[in-house]
Amino acid sequence: NMNTNALVPAISLAITSTGLFAVTPKSRTKCPAQCSGDDRSSHQIKNSFCLTRANKSNTFSFSSTSVNKKDFRGRNGLVSLQCSSTSHDRATEEGSVNKRQKDNNIKLPQIIQGGMGAHVSNWVLAGAVAGQGQLGMVSGVAMDSILARTLQTGDPGGHYRRALAHFPDPSVAQEILDKYFQEAAEGPDPLIPFKPLEMYTLNPSDTLLRLTVAANFCEVWLAKEGLQGSSAGEGNGGSSTGGMVGINLLTKIELPTLPSLYGAMLAGVDTVLMGAGIPRSIPEVLNLLSQHENASIPVYVEGAEGFGQFTAEFSPKELFPSASFLSTPLHRPLFMPIVSSTVLAKSLIKSAGDGVNGFVVEMPKAGGHNAPPRGKMQLDTHGEPVYGTKDEVSLADFAKLGRPFWVAGGFGRPGRLGEVQREGAQGIQVGTLFAFSRESGFAHEVKQQIWDEVRDHDLGVFTDPRVSPTGFPFKVVQMEGTLSEDTHYESRPRSCSLGYLRVPYVDAKGKVGYKCASEPIPLYQKKGGKAEDTEGRKCLCNGLLANVGLGNVMRMSDGTKERERFLVTAGDDVNYIRKFLKAKPTDGSDNFEDGYSALDVIDYLLKDDQA
Repeated sequence: NMNTNALVPAISLAITSTGLFAVTPKSRTKCPAQCSGDDRSSHQIKNSFCLTRANKSNTFSFSSTSVNKKDFRGRNGLVSLQCSSTSHDRATEEGSVNKRQKDNNIKLPQIIQGGMGAHVSNWVLAGAVAGQGQLGMVSGVAMDSILARTLQTGDPGGHYRRALAHFPDPSVAQEILDKYFQEAAEGPDPLIPFKPLEMYTLNPSDTLLRLTVAANFCEVWLAKEGLQGSSAGEGNGGSSTGGMVGINLLTKIELPTLPSLYGAMLAGVDTVLMGAGIPRSIPEVLNLLSQHENASIPVYVEGAEGFGQFTAEFSPKELFPSASFLSTPLHRPLFMPIVSSTVLAKSLIKSAGDGVNGFVVEMPKAGGHNAPPRGKMQLDTHGEPVYGTKDEVSLADFAKLGRPFWVAGGFGRPGRLGEVQREGAQGIQVGTLFAFSRESGFAHEVKQQIWDEVRDHDLGVFTDPRVSPTGFPFKVVQMEGTLSEDTHYESRPRSCSLGYLRVPYVDAKGKVGYKCASEPIPLYQKKGGKAEDTEGRKCLCNGLLANVGLGNVMRMSDGTKERERFLVTAGDDVNYIRKFLKAKPTDGSDNFEDGYSALDVIDYLLKDDQA
């Protein structure tokens, strides 16, 4: 079955004295794949090519992207290259995504509901927004913990069990239910902790990988379940109303990225958004995963100079060896990075071409993690980062890039949509107004406290340059009784029990370990960390899960036990939700429903008048 016209050079491999890998043609032989001559969409290798060190951080790259790369480890010098009939030329596959957009006449939304983690942007909120013809986003952050803990609370409403019943590998769904599901009448017992979950490493167990795949599948499946014309589990570029469901991931949280994406794609996710870093490898990853092929991403490992590039790897066929769904290609979702400069946007386009289908342009007023100011960090009199002219974004320059883009960070007002569209934008992304709607995943206690306080006075939002272990500025709502108050946080023992923001590092013996600046200081120092790097750091992972009612039990410094307190994040415009809140009745009426809906927010944003 070989194509006799397809000739490629066999290769010889050498490790040079400088540590670079050189691959050179040795002789010409027939390719076992169905290559087609000089067609650039084939596997043919032209002339010589090299595998070279791309930068000072020991990242390796192929100068020819037409060769399937398998089992490469820069650390031990093992390289295995093979020509495979299942490989896909990146430009061809990504070009087909844009062609599919045109062929299917996909209507891009004007409004993106921000992907707020962890689980604030849940399936309920995303489905409500997509049902109105816009882009509803679920957060993929910590979904393994969210599914496991929700099942331990009895899965109120049975929603995740319903989604697991549709997971394409029933044995995996049953494995998860057997391990985590518990009957519960009224949520978690206040004094019983959740079962500990394995933390991600460079070599996670298959059990953790399957849980992560299934969790992200469930979240997207549930968001798409009720959309007319958009069958859950089948990506079709949106519902009949034009609504789409996307998933948002943090580039900084590298290790769960691949199984999270694959699970979302199994459920037919329409769009992938990623920020808090440079997601340069994701377009190719989406191509590979759509064909159930092995995929990998580079992972930053502190102190790894001289050891080569470390990678996180994922193999659908090894994880689900007997699954029948592996024979059917998956829908390749659109990919839209979250950026804060045209410099980064141009760089991503240059490296990924048509694999980048659009951008979200984030301004410093957005909630959650923000890009740090360019240049040396300077703080104002309140201790917040100062953003200057170098951080200003020209929408006209973004319009010249030839990609649709949405603008985020302080655009949740009537009239702002039309304003940015006149400057070339497709629309706006809004997070904070949706975050405190009834449909969001914030625990009711969080929303009720926010609603009550905003009715009474303006809430402060502090852009904290130190709180996040990632090193990125992070916005924290100043709320009484939460971890925004130092007295409450200092009474909490330092711990790292979830580990999503841990940083891999190589110790003096060449062994890989994991550390987090919010863990106990002596432990952090033992791992080579500096005490000054722990100052002001807080455990975001546990605080953010507490926000959605899934906080764990902590043994406090005085020996008592209590659930984790909230650590709430929001954009600078949190007080604008006051426009949606009605005055509470004074007659004690039982018919009053507090809060507001996601539909209220969409109607508000689509108004033409300034308000």
